[in-house]
Amino acid sequence: MRCLLLNSVLLLLLASCGSAYKGLQRTEYDAAACLEKFRPRIDSPALYSTQVDILQHHLSGLLYFRPMENGSMRVLFMSEVGMKFFDFEFTKSGDFIKHYMLPKMDKKAVVKTLRKDFDMVLMRRDPATAETLSMAGQRYTAFRLPKGKIYYITDADCSELVRVENGSRRKPVVEATLRAYRNGVPDSIDIRHHAVKFNISLQRVEK
Repeated sequence: MRCLLLNSVLLLLLASCGSAYKGLQRTEYDAAACLEKFRPRIDSPALYSTQVDILQHHLSGLLYFRPMENGSMRVLFMSEVGMKFFDFEFTKSGDFIKHYMLPKMDKKAVVKTLRKDFDMVLMRRDPATAETLSMAGQRYTAFRLPKGKIYYITDADCSELVRVENGSRRKPVVEATLRAYRNGVPDSIDIRHHAVKFNISLQRVEK
């Protein structure tokens, strides 16, 4: 009886240590053509009503995506009364510039997390560097990170973006959804972190 109980515990531990990505298989398809359908085509400033929950803090306001003439993308978040929370720039070459961060939010981990989150949803990475994979009837277009990968997950025909994941070796760490595209721009963007309370919700506003 004792051995049976021990074996059951070991099986549960092994199951809990399994990878959510162990079923991925290499598959040949055109990553650029697939992702281009869902990459936000923000060619003019886009405004979103935004809610941000970071641990015990809640922020609300307006977030601007502003494409620049040099090919970079500015991301500016401010309150309804004009107080700036942060101002970031994602350059055409893939670099990141922090122009401003509210002092009490200006922590290395917070900036790093916001950078990764917005980099993930803007989809500015070179498709030529992607891995093309599939699992359970879905396509996983993957980009390597220093730790883990970003997965753009679509249906088998690449007609629907199911979700975006920032995954560790074993499991999703961050999940994002981009929905209701109009003229190439999503009306809603939601980003959810699994390990900590760090969530971002954006709803497009017509100016």
